[in-house]
Amino acid sequence: MAIDRTPVLKRCRQLGIDPVVMGINKTSNREPRRRRRQESEYGMQLREKQKAKFIYGVLEKQFRHYYVLAMKREGITGDNLMSILECRLDNVVFRLGFARTRKEARQTVRHGHITVNGKRVDIPSYQVKSGDVIAVADKAKDLLPIKEALISSEHMAVPAWLEVDIEKLKGTVLQLPTRDQIDLDIDAQLIVELYSK
Repeated sequence: MAIDRTPVLKRCRQLGIDPVVMGINKTSNREPRRRRRQESEYGMQLREKQKAKFIYGVLEKQFRHYYVLAMKREGITGDNLMSILECRLDNVVFRLGFARTRKEARQTVRHGHITVNGKRVDIPSYQVKSGDVIAVADKAKDLLPIKEALISSEHMAVPAWLEVDIEKLKGTVLQLPTRDQIDLDIDAQLIVELYSK
């Protein structure tokens, strides 16, 4: 299995992403990388795709698959793509505050600590649907990483398309997210233009 081992702060600086988006509160002393010359249209499109892939922790083959799914859905392809990425189980676990970072959320899911509608799911790319109940498994409720995540995520706002019950360690998907409800600075239209060439 391919793993991206690039240091997170370095990659954030390269792509111009705020590390808080990745769930990291550290700041880099260096300034974001400045471009010496004007970026080409292809360069901008590629950077937006790299940004989305890095934030959600998705590799090229799976990302292209998501693009094909987004094209088949009704509506704007770019908005559909962002909605598909946002509905990944590992991302939902991060958004609910059950993990400090998306990488930690991915590991929490892989280790079987998360249930969907009462059934254990260990696939990070599992697509949640409207009405799904995501919860921390009973055996995992006392785990230190989950407790630490809950403490550190108190200042994070849960998106409007999700509802969380911290006492019971569970959350509900109220609806599938619209583009307006996704707070990431990604121009999905540039990604669509890149793939449609």
